[in-house]
Amino acid sequence: MAPPPKNTNGLASQRHAGRRQVLAVIRKAGQIARIDIADRITGSPATVTAITAELLDEGLIEEHSPKTPPSSSPRGRPRVALKIRGDAHILAGIKVASHAVSLCFLDFEGRGRGEFETRMPRSALSTSEMVAFLHETLTKACIANGLSLDSLSGVGLGVAGIVDAPRGLVYWSPTLTERNAPLRDHLAEILPMPVFIDNDANLVAKAEQLFGKGQGVRDFIVVTIEQGVGMGIVIDDRIYRGTRGCGAEFGHTKVQLDGALCRCGQRGCLEAYVADYALLREAGTLNLPDAPHGQLDALFQAAKGGNETARSIFHRASRMFALGLANIINIFDPKLIILSGERMQFDYFYAQEVLDAVKTSVLQIDAPLPDIRIHKWGDLMWAKGAAAYAMEGVSDISVQEIGKNVG
Repeated sequence: MAPPPKNTNGLASQRHAGRRQVLAVIRKAGQIARIDIADRITGSPATVTAITAELLDEGLIEEHSPKTPPSSSPRGRPRVALKIRGDAHILAGIKVASHAVSLCFLDFEGRGRGEFETRMPRSALSTSEMVAFLHETLTKACIANGLSLDSLSGVGLGVAGIVDAPRGLVYWSPTLTERNAPLRDHLAEILPMPVFIDNDANLVAKAEQLFGKGQGVRDFIVVTIEQGVGMGIVIDDRIYRGTRGCGAEFGHTKVQLDGALCRCGQRGCLEAYVADYALLREAGTLNLPDAPHGQLDALFQAAKGGNETARSIFHRASRMFALGLANIINIFDPKLIILSGERMQFDYFYAQEVLDAVKTSVLQIDAPLPDIRIHKWGDLMWAKGAAAYAMEGVSDISVQEIGKNVG
């Protein structure tokens, strides 16, 4: 009787998974010896040696000898460590907001290679206009930073709204005039590199995971407040997106029946009370002075200066925000919540009275609440998360190519 045929697809899949795992371990460690990699994965030292040899041949990693004298090593010579080779790839990350587009470049090791920012021509564009604008912006950004489009290995794009990341489809975004836009595929048609697209809050979570306050935390939630209200969920070190790409739409959870009108077209969404446009809509009766950072900053300064109308606007917004945070804790019970983004300059959203309101609204048990941390930063962090997302995609493509080359 002839032996059963080998499951070559299964073996190839195992090899691919092994390469991805080893590359991820090296990236997370920064520098690590081969024997230590074997301790962290489900593979033998021989398997690790074979995989790292492939990664070295492809130029994805490189050897790094520690600068320590041989006498300091137990056996007289230091172990050679492995690290990601930064020059292997250059990635671009783009954050699209209603007012501006921010862009950054990272090498394969995650080090910055340049930045760029430009104004949006309008707050919302058609799909074709957005594609042309992003292509023009990326080209200008490359020139400004001494790069070329052909030197890029991948582009990550973050947009507000509901995004099906695997399909590259934008169901709805406040920055697009059309629904169900295959934005990734349209961009990929005119760019000479792979394009990866996701909801911008998910990319903030990715940035926090790799570069920010989420480092080393397997389960955490990021909440962002800007033109909208976003949420990124990390469970077991992975971004959770839901079946349709709308599994983390915190801003569109309902906090009041038949309440304020949201820009999504529905009423009573949390975003309709705490987002930028919601605060300014409430401030329509105020004669706000000019401020260096716009009317929102003027509203905040008015509240700080004792204006009762301005104070009441932020007070209601903070109460709604506390209610939303309490709901997150009751549903997910996360270890860490990161309140992230430029709007964290408005301390009304994380004042002690807000945190006290959260405590009184969550399920009461004899255990501490999740750690709530504040991370203030601007649009560049969003772009950095988008570039990191592209880095993951390009890593996966690279290890797939190894499988084709070795058979």
